[in-house]
Amino acid sequence: MNIQKILLMACVCVGLAACSGGLLSRDDAKGFSQQGEASFYADKFQGRLTANGERFNQRAQTAAHKRLPFGAKVRVTNIANNKSTVVRINDRGPFVSGRVIDLSKSAFRHIGNTRQGVIDVKIEVLDH
Repeated sequence: MNIQKILLMACVCVGLAACSGGLLSRDDAKGFSQQGEASFYADKFQGRLTANGERFNQRAQTAAHKRLPFGAKVRVTNIANNKSTVVRINDRGPFVSGRVIDLSKSAFRHIGNTRQGVIDVKIEVLDH
């Protein structure tokens, strides 16, 4: 395969990734909001590395999102009871259809009962 074909394939891949909802830049994340389901991390993830290299801590106010930049502060509001919490994005996920954010157990408890497992939420990126 020659270099022109490799470069063409790389450009096509980058273009497809950009059009398919890739990672948002800090500027693009400003004002971003989304509704969907939130879940929380299972206990087995305690202490494991997150996508940004931190150790996961169930007691921290952190979350995973597929597209938001690491470090973004996000208000997560439970649609059913209007309770909200602010989390910092430090991981990627969730990878279950319909879910928009995975919360630490501590963050989930601020807005809902963990016995529910999944709740409907609205997420809003806060200004940094």
